[in-house]
Parts: sequence; C-alpha cells; structure tokens
Amino acid sequence: MIDLAAKAFHLPLRHPFTISRGTVTVQDTVIVQLHQDGCFGYGEATTNPYYGTTIASLLASAASVTPLLRRATARDPEPLLASLADALSGDSFARCALDLAVHDLWARLQGVPLVRAWGLDPAAGPLSNYTIGIDTPKRMAEKLAEVPDWPFYKIKLGTDHDLEIVKELRRHTDKPFRIDANCGWTARQAIDLSGPLAELGVEFLEQPLPAGDPGMADVRRHSRLRVFADESCAVEADVDRCADLFHGINIKLVKCGGLAPARRMIARARELGLEVMCGCMTESTVGISALAQIVPQLDHVDMDGAALLASDIATGVMVVNGRRVYPGAPGAGVELIKGPLPVT
Repeated sequence: MIDLAAKAFHLPLRHPFTISRGTVTVQDTVIVQLHQDGCFGYGEATTNPYYGTTIASLLASAASVTPLLRRATARDPEPLLASLADALSGDSFARCALDLAVHDLWARLQGVPLVRAWGLDPAAGPLSNYTIGIDTPKRMAEKLAEVPDWPFYKIKLGTDHDLEIVKELRRHTDKPFRIDANCGWTARQAIDLSGPLAELGVEFLEQPLPAGDPGMADVRRHSRLRVFADESCAVEADVDRCADLFHGINIKLVKCGGLAPARRMIARARELGLEVMCGCMTESTVGISALAQIVPQLDHVDMDGAALLASDIATGVMVVNGRRVYPGAPGAGVELIKGPLPVT
C-alpha cells in the first residue's frame, strides 16, 4: 500500500524571469510525496499557463489516483507506472510528479541511488547551461556577471533587438551560448539571424518557430545553426515528427509525463540520429534531482531551474557552476527542508 500526500509551494525567483510569452516572479509548484514501508519518494510538477496546468488541477489529479496507489506497491514499478499513465493520460504534468515519486520510492526501497539502479554512471553526461531571461541588454549582462563560472549560457530571445542582446553579452564572456526563442521568431528571422549568431559563438538554436509552423522545414534546411525542438517535442509520438525538422530534441519531464517516457524518448531519438537534450522548468531541487538521474544518457542538459530561485524547499542533487553534485543517498536523494509532508 502506498500513501499519497501533495502540497503546493510558491517558489520566489532571484530575478523576474522573462521569455517571449511572459514574465514570472514567483513559480507555483506541487510536490507529491509517496510513502511505503517507511520510505518516502518525491516528485514535482510546476504550474504552467501555456499548458493549462494549475495548482488546483495538479492537486485534483493527484488525489484522483489515491485508490489506485493504496492497492499498489513501488517495489514493482512498471505495472504501477502503466496504471498511472492510463489514469492520468490527459494530465502529463501530474503524471510526471507521480512518475518521479514512484521512481524515487522504488530506488529508496532498494537502498540505492536511482541513477545506479539503472546501471548509469553519475559522473558521465554533460554539464548544464545557465539561463539568462529576457531583459534589457545591460540588465542581461549584469545577470550573466552574477554567475561567471557556468560553462554555457542559454539566452532567451524573442524581442525586436535580439542580435543587440547577444552582441552585448558576448562582450562579457567567451563561453558558448545557446539561444531559445520560445516560438518567438518567424522562419525568415531564424534563417537570417543564424549566421550572425553563429559568428558570435552560439552553439544551437532552440524552438525558433511555434510548434507546427510549416516554415520549420526551411529553417532546418538553411539555418547555419543546429536547431532543437522544445515545444514541438512534448510527448513520445513527437520524436518521430521531429526527425526531419530538427537536429535534436529537448525533452521536458513535465511535458512527456516523467522519467519512464523520457527514457523511451531518448532511446527513440538515438535510433533516429537526433541529438538529445533534457531541460527543466523553473522548479525546486525535487524536480532537478529527478532530472539528474538521466543526465548520463544525454548530449546536453538545461538543469538550472533551482539555481534561478531565491530560496529552495528541498535538498538533493545540487548543480554548482553547471556540475552535478549527487548526495549519494538512495533514490533521487531528495529531502524536503521542512521534513516529510503529513501522511494521512
């Protein structure tokens, strides 16, 4: 029998975080806790207006699977994960939070770190970038100067002065840049900007056009930068659709439904010859610690979500200047700073 508890938290950000769709100063999130045989497993899903996810919807979805969990065991996770996927097929964010918690609990019940339970080497895999949200060029440069030791920087764009921003940031560092337009460009913009951006040390371009925009084929053909899908690659079925339009995909655990589907997406992307990146939302160390478990399987990773916060709600895998520091504890290594949620 598995007991469930869920609670909403409000995560304050160090700086207002702006992308092409809007600005966030406090990120709402829901933590799911599963308890079995004296062990706790934790998962997380943030709210997101673009995907229609709210605190109320996440809590309701979690509560709806309470009877299923009470009949289940995390010691045999595959049937449980399949049942949760069926029960929450219309809510990938809530499915993600529960998937992460099941995986965490499964490995804790074995007494081993999750990354080791999968036979992966925690020392393997890429370093993380740090994300600079949209602001004035001067303010973005100031934000970059606060974190000078990260190995890569993801620059959020989607303004009418994007090239000016990158030129200004290049004056302050020689580290590689990655660009994320969050669907904010046209095909013409993406193609025309790709050359100057490549000359400014940009490695690749993430989701320049809205998902489904037919201009993406032209961008893939003519861009001087490799292009990665984000909004165009939400769920498993999207991987095949991205094969001829992008050089790589960016998998988000909340969008695909958690670690189990993410690992299948990685495997399929490899079969198709796509580069594989995983990203995060602005989230706590709960979600970041789960993501850290699959980083050894990736080419690139964006796992700076907790680093963008003014204060966190958990300890676990820390990301220090882009490098993962695993706690060596069982599961994903997560502990809530104020202790476990009350078990009812």
